[in-house]
Amino acid sequence: MAAYTARYARALADVIFDPKAAHGLKPEQALPQLDDFAAAWHESSDLREVFLDPSFPIAQKVAILDKLNERLGMSQPVRNFIAVLINHDRMAAFDEVLADFRHEMNVRLNIAEVEVTSARRLDEAERKSLQAQISGLTGSAISAHFHEDPSLVGGVIIKIGSTVYDSSVRGRLDRLREQLVAG
Repeated sequence: MAAYTARYARALADVIFDPKAAHGLKPEQALPQLDDFAAAWHESSDLREVFLDPSFPIAQKVAILDKLNERLGMSQPVRNFIAVLINHDRMAAFDEVLADFRHEMNVRLNIAEVEVTSARRLDEAERKSLQAQISGLTGSAISAHFHEDPSLVGGVIIKIGSTVYDSSVRGRLDRLREQLVAG
């Protein structure tokens, strides 16, 4: 990730969390608006081509953004933010900026980012139960991302920040092997 993407993400978060701002945008409203734009961005190769082509005038790109915004209904801060990315020729890094913004929002809203890797796909009830347990462990709300890795054989690996909880069968076997080699 480029270092500048985090600066753009923090700048947007600063605007959204500014108590003196008169934009009326609540923090929880910004991400869905950016996700809507991201969906349009990923679905339309023509949109990406125009926004990434340096031969198109910036004013024309912003006009296209405004036309697109008529359909998307983004708030002024979100629209302005995308216009800033266009003006500074940073649209190629939009996905990275969005990921950094998502992380920044989670930090500011005290939401723990959690990676859960299981041997098989967890059903909705299992996911909710696991999320409740992790939330109790962290003492905060969580944003969980689930992945599957059949090589785990069974169990789960939970990563919260830099802390890893490994209750997978593969992890247990690895620890047992280490004990046997050491002993």
